[in-house]
Amino acid sequence: MKNVTTYKNKKVLVLGLALSGVNAAKLLHKLGALVTVNDYKSFEDNTEAQELLEDGMRVVTGGHPVELLDEDFEFVVKNPGIMYNNPIVAKAMEKGIPVLTEVQLAYEVAQCPIVGITGTNGKTTTTTMIADLLNSKQQRGKAYVAGNIGTPASLVVQDVADEDAIIMELSSFQLLGTTTFKPHIAVITNIYSAHLDYHGTREEYVAAKMQITKNQTEEDYLVVNWDQPELRELALASKATVIPFSRQEMVENGVFLSGETIYYLNEPIMNKKDILVPGEHNLENAMAAIAVAKLMGQETPVIKEVLASFAGVKHRTQFVRDYKGRKFYNDSKATNTLATINALNGFTQPVILVAGGLDRGNDFDDLVPHLKQVKGLIVYGETAAKLTQAGEEAGVPSIVTVQNVEAAVPVAYDMSEEGDVVLLSPACASWNQYRSFEVRGDAFIDAIEQLIANIEEGE
Repeated sequence: MKNVTTYKNKKVLVLGLALSGVNAAKLLHKLGALVTVNDYKSFEDNTEAQELLEDGMRVVTGGHPVELLDEDFEFVVKNPGIMYNNPIVAKAMEKGIPVLTEVQLAYEVAQCPIVGITGTNGKTTTTTMIADLLNSKQQRGKAYVAGNIGTPASLVVQDVADEDAIIMELSSFQLLGTTTFKPHIAVITNIYSAHLDYHGTREEYVAAKMQITKNQTEEDYLVVNWDQPELRELALASKATVIPFSRQEMVENGVFLSGETIYYLNEPIMNKKDILVPGEHNLENAMAAIAVAKLMGQETPVIKEVLASFAGVKHRTQFVRDYKGRKFYNDSKATNTLATINALNGFTQPVILVAGGLDRGNDFDDLVPHLKQVKGLIVYGETAAKLTQAGEEAGVPSIVTVQNVEAAVPVAYDMSEEGDVVLLSPACASWNQYRSFEVRGDAFIDAIEQLIANIEEGE
């Protein structure tokens, strides 16, 4: 970790705790800042605030009093989830106080190269692929995963060495709070409309994503999805060396698909069918990861070996089990129709689809054309009736309503035959029945194991 003096003896307000806030506060404290921590949760129920108080930091809990800003703070470091229209954040910006996220802090003290990955979809899978590719058969150094993927960057940077690398998943929320942040390699997987409740407009959302390349120079690299015309246009504004990846055309200076073979520059890397995780979206994720791995010096045989065995990130078209010829996949992270469409398009086999969850008021008309290979649809939750209607319109032969994901698994097995895929891809958020998509996905996996145990016990 670099010994920076930017924050030494400076008054810094850390706004919002959770993992990123706690670790930002600890890093600032280590850098000699005079840290005040402010969290909405009451002190009695706030173990993070209690811990930071014991570490010698000032703690204010139970709300976000705007009056705090009368104390002449020089910086505010906010939790990415706190919106910019929050009164205390808005007041700080009005007073000209820099409002940062912990990603900016991490960058300032990092002493190894950073690979930053952003985009609307595919960030976590691409981040994980890159780390696996760089860590396989490496003789020196380690690739550490950090950021939006779950481990705060401000924690990871404290332990890395010069020969290491940080593979950082970055949300638009995190990038919006950066000033000098500059990854050596930036990756933009794709751009669609998202988080407009936070950013206000699509233009603001896209601008936040483009923060990833704002400070890059020609010595840095921008790996970008060339199949999106908007990203081609946006890449023109970057000073970095652009490395395109494309499924649709041969690109001279990047990764492309020709026939069934993936190439980097003019070097054949692997057959696309050898990539274990299904779907065109995962092909794009793999192409982005290949570009980074080659830029970082990884050998082609290692790239092919890793991607041929990469089973996916948990809850993201994750391969779970092959039992009696049925392949079970957990795609609980699919909380919208686009994600479910991507998952379905990854299979050529007949699919038993398990879908449902929270009703956000949308219909499922866009899902209908993609249900053609679905032989059985099992629906649950608040959206069961809407999904049933979509299935009937698509001509799905068998549609069953069940109470929840756990009840869907044995029904799906009974519907299926050898060679079929059983896919949980809900197209809905989980919150009406499950605390998170992770809890929902774990329930699906547990139900599969219970099903197998019951079948084998009865044989």
